[in-house]
Amino acid sequence: MNTITDNRNNAIGVLSALGAGVCFSINDVTIKFLSGDYALHQVVLIRSLIGMALLLILVFPRQGGMKNFKTKRLGVHILRGMFVVFANLCFFLGLAAIPLADAAAIFFVSPIIITGLSVLMLGEHVGPRRWAAVGIGLLGVIIVMRPGTSAFQMASFFPLAAAFGYALLHIMTRRIRATESPATMTFYIQVVFIIVSSTIGLAVGDGQFAGQGGPSMEFFFRAWSWPDPGDYLIFLLLGACSAGGGYLISQAYSLCEAGLAAPFEYVALPLAIFFGVMVFGDWPDAVSWVGTSLILFGGLYMFWREALSKGGSLSGGPRGNG
Repeated sequence: MNTITDNRNNAIGVLSALGAGVCFSINDVTIKFLSGDYALHQVVLIRSLIGMALLLILVFPRQGGMKNFKTKRLGVHILRGMFVVFANLCFFLGLAAIPLADAAAIFFVSPIIITGLSVLMLGEHVGPRRWAAVGIGLLGVIIVMRPGTSAFQMASFFPLAAAFGYALLHIMTRRIRATESPATMTFYIQVVFIIVSSTIGLAVGDGQFAGQGGPSMEFFFRAWSWPDPGDYLIFLLLGACSAGGGYLISQAYSLCEAGLAAPFEYVALPLAIFFGVMVFGDWPDAVSWVGTSLILFGGLYMFWREALSKGGSLSGGPRGNG
């Protein structure tokens, strides 16, 4: 009976990871699509409010109702939320300026960063093969970013910073994932998103600092503007994918070993390439393909080696448990 239950949980966990990857990909392409017309804080606030409403209406009643508000780890939830907010804001700022596929590829170096931080912060041992995977992944990032060439953009550092934010998120998640439900973790992250985006909006939402930088800074400092009625469905889709992706990825790592679920998150990488081509006409060139392949190989090899060494008990995939 336990084997049947484990197999069922593994199947649901894998499907949840795949669903989360799809949700996050739609989220990313939608953010990039809106980045030319709206302010970052506005997009994130509307997304979070819609996501929160859907969470309270559709998820909470099925997951224990009011008990999802209760936690003894409020401080950890807030800190996790700040890491997620930092990572998201950085990634979205990068999306405003660089191709979707390049941003996604750079961001997917996060499992490799997790490995390095686990040594520095948790005292874990990493063997030479995993260190080799770290080197391969970082080489891929350098190739995609292309420093020192005319193709290099400073905005490519934003998804790299986002990857560090998610890596720190995973370090925190190890402390609470055994006691906190996916619904609870998703709820408090949405709360932090709402607070931070509202604060940014109050500080710079009048647009007084707009027009002083490139696409990323313009996205950050643009004035608040009432959404066009034609964009209402886009914002609704954005909020649904935000809440759905956050819940599904938490569900995935709650039901099955991370070593099994995490590789399926990488569906977001080919989807980023697909959406980049179909929506924005951004075809990756040969250099981007090489760098992306190295990042993909390094990340997947990392999961495989750590699954072998720890029986699959990884900390989480690129998008995290929130």
